Amino acid sequence: MPDIHHSLQIAAPPAKIAELAGTAAGFQQWWAADVETLENGAVSLGFFNRTTIYQLHLLEKSAERIAWRCESGHEWQGTDLVFVLTPQEKTVLLDFRHANWHAETPYFVSCNTTWGGLMFRLKNAAEGRGSEPLFQKSAMAY
Repeated sequence: MPDIHHSLQIAAPPAKIAELAGTAAGFQQWWAADVETLENGAVSLGFFNRTTIYQLHLLEKSAERIAWRCESGHEWQGTDLVFVLTPQEKTVLLDFRHANWHAETPYFVSCNTTWGGLMFRLKNAAEGRGSEPLFQKSAMAY
């Protein structure tokens, strides 16, 4: 099964990065404006006027690792979003994987490109350089 994989250094405390990668409010700062916390603790992210909805269930959250399982979406269902935080001397190494895809489809390739941009938005938010979610509530399909 193929994985999307990105890694970058972030000059921010691990707790700040964990908040951004491990909470609905964090996602709204860099990923998607349309985020809801559901009664079961899952998170629902709406894209393109909610024509696409991904529901994520938190599998693990610690100072070193945040993992989400995607429970919806044709190609995303059953995939995992894994953020591993490794403190360095003055930075944190963020190792991100969108894991367990069923195949390398054109959508997989498109998501890989999008995740690259999203990682820099997360970095900017963590470093206090201002960021807004890539996907706004009224965003048109790309």
